[in-house]
Amino acid sequence: MTENATNATITCEKFLPHAPAAVWKALTDPDLHARWWAAGDVRPVVGHRFTLDMGNFGSQQCEVTAVDDERLLAYRFAEGTLDTTLTWTLHPEGEGTRLVLTHAGFDLDSPLGRQAHEGMGHGWPHVLNRLETMLHG
Repeated sequence: MTENATNATITCEKFLPHAPAAVWKALTDPDLHARWWAAGDVRPVVGHRFTLDMGNFGSQQCEVTAVDDERLLAYRFAEGTLDTTLTWTLHPEGEGTRLVLTHAGFDLDSPLGRQAHEGMGHGWPHVLNRLETMLHG
């Protein structure tokens, strides 16, 4: 996990023994996405707006900001509350994929930003483990 003072960033990476196409599908197919993280109409289309159902944390508004098929998916996350950005980067590695998640823009000057940064810093590794479990089928 990496961070900087008032605009903190969380970075997690995980090697997945699956081809980038399979990992990409898990990130961009709403049915698969709901199985490992949150239900929502995520689509790899710049400008696409969608909502993620985060259970006890409520519905979070998102907007896709960058797409490079099977390489990069970025979207604004929790618009109007956290106002952070999630970037998923896929790097082919041997027979698998190194997935790097960067969650940027936490405002550590606000109580909500500090709480979210701490909670998500601990939570993201578990989410990536659920992704791996789902990919293993």
